[in-house]
Amino acid sequence: MNGFIAEIIGTMFVILMGNGVVANVLLHQTKGNNSGWMVITTGWALGVFVGVVVASPFSGAHLNPAVTIALAIAGNFSWALVPSFILAQFIGAMLGALLVWLVYKDHFLQTKDPNLKAAVFCTSPAIRNTSSNLFSEIVGTFVLIFVIFHFTNAEMGTEKTPVGLGSLGAIPVAFLVWAIGLSLGGTTGYAINPARDLGPRLMHALLPIPDKGSGNWRYAWIPVIGPIIGSALAALLYLYFKA
Repeated sequence: MNGFIAEIIGTMFVILMGNGVVANVLLHQTKGNNSGWMVITTGWALGVFVGVVVASPFSGAHLNPAVTIALAIAGNFSWALVPSFILAQFIGAMLGALLVWLVYKDHFLQTKDPNLKAAVFCTSPAIRNTSSNLFSEIVGTFVLIFVIFHFTNAEMGTEKTPVGLGSLGAIPVAFLVWAIGLSLGGTTGYAINPARDLGPRLMHALLPIPDKGSGNWRYAWIPVIGPIIGSALAALLYLYFKA
């Protein structure tokens, strides 16, 4: 499996599990309906674990444009590969969102609130405040990237496994995502990944979901730009301390 395919499959699993747990909690007549934020954050963390386990031997398991860009800024990943990795991540995110819709299709039909349907695909702020929402995404992604660098010495490039523990190396990354969700996710839903938000948001627009609403496209730039800024700041600070 080459790196491009690994990023597609790994990101697909992240979104299948992550957006899947949101669907299980929010959509009507599911077994997990109303089970709460702890279930959502745990599901996302374990989804990241699954994606990293699958992709790490082949691509380093970036699974996030913010990770790819940060590694390139830090000099540990080729800028020439950045566009193809980001493309793969968006393809994987869209495929994962499609699978979630197919799995929960009956429950989308049972759910009347368009906001709940949209939340399965993409993030939205608890309180709309552009500067605060952007800051939240910057801080959350900064924590993600800066800590990942210290897990791995910025070695999540091709043919690298986090922490050097084989598949178990995915566990610290999963705990990190879990911690970010529990501590910082209450403001915007902690996208911390442009592909995780924009890819499924596009699928929300494309899929034939009855009464699905607009998808809140006015907000869509924040979970893209915020993580990129946060990742760049984390990479630059890492380089500063490393120098």
